Amino acid sequence: MSAGASEEAVEDPVEYFLRDQEFHGRSDRTLDSYRRVLRDFESFLADSERNPAGESMKPDEAGQRECMAWVHELRGEVAESTVATYAAYLHRFYAYMTQVGTFDANPMALVTEEMDERIESDPTRREVSVEQMQSFVDAIARPLDRALVVTLLKTGMRVGELCNLDLRDLRFDHPAGDELDAGGRPQLGERSDSLFVSATPERGEVINGKERPASNKRKRDTIVPVDDELRRVLVKWLAVRPDPTSPADPLFVNTRERWGRRIEPSGVRYIVEQHAREFGWYRTGGGSEENVTPHYFRHFFTTHLRDATGDRGIVKYLRGDVAEDVIDTYTHNWGDRVREVYEANVYSLL
Repeated sequence: MSAGASEEAVEDPVEYFLRDQEFHGRSDRTLDSYRRVLRDFESFLADSERNPAGESMKPDEAGQRECMAWVHELRGEVAESTVATYAAYLHRFYAYMTQVGTFDANPMALVTEEMDERIESDPTRREVSVEQMQSFVDAIARPLDRALVVTLLKTGMRVGELCNLDLRDLRFDHPAGDELDAGGRPQLGERSDSLFVSATPERGEVINGKERPASNKRKRDTIVPVDDELRRVLVKWLAVRPDPTSPADPLFVNTRERWGRRIEPSGVRYIVEQHAREFGWYRTGGGSEENVTPHYFRHFFTTHLRDATGDRGIVKYLRGDVAEDVIDTYTHNWGDRVREVYEANVYSLL
């Protein structure tokens, strides 16, 4: 523990973390979820018959082996997706406590990295070539639909992350010569032609004055390059975008029902499904190996960009799969590395 930490922080790091998260604006539901998971981990560490150390310990004393054992125990109790969620909670707890100097290290960093390595891509998914995807995009005429699909394909972001984007998260040079910049993201700095994807939104959480419809599941904030094709598509969308009803100024809003309101994941899935059906890429009753969905676009992005670059680190960074305390190389070297590799290898869609 750091010398500057309060006695309360030393005695109860979980409550210290939760109180700070409350100050950051986390919802009661989110705090309750964190509390339940972190207290379960504490109980695991305190039980000398359950943890591999064979003696009672506190969270700041736990190492990678204890964390791995706890994750392994979860696998016999909950679904694999829930295991990943709980592991992410514990990782975020350790990362925060390390960052503020209360803990010396984050033993979950390597654990979560190893969990990601074990996730295999699904070899039975429909194979779509870049040329076929170009034809698919070409058939989409509505500016909103095209902007949604091209953004997903060019960034590899999740549908919830797409819906959570606000205008302030986008910065690029407008064809008229004026720079589009809502001024609300200091993280973008002078980085033009960029999208900021935050790691923090939780479903139901109020951010930028508005409740969010979905959670972002990134391990770190990510700045994704906006190439010329994506910029052109977004310019056309912004030219016809209705005035948003939300004070958060969402980037993507409905143009039919719920006019001007932030589009939600269900709306994006419906739009993609309709276009995929017309293209013969979606069938009622078909599974993930057959149907093209927003998540398929993330798979497409990962597969093609990884094959083109041969650099899994940059692809994982762009996907938001790399934790802040595991790899910082790419953000510190943004202009020279991430953008260079991305722009040199990202596929053409238009």
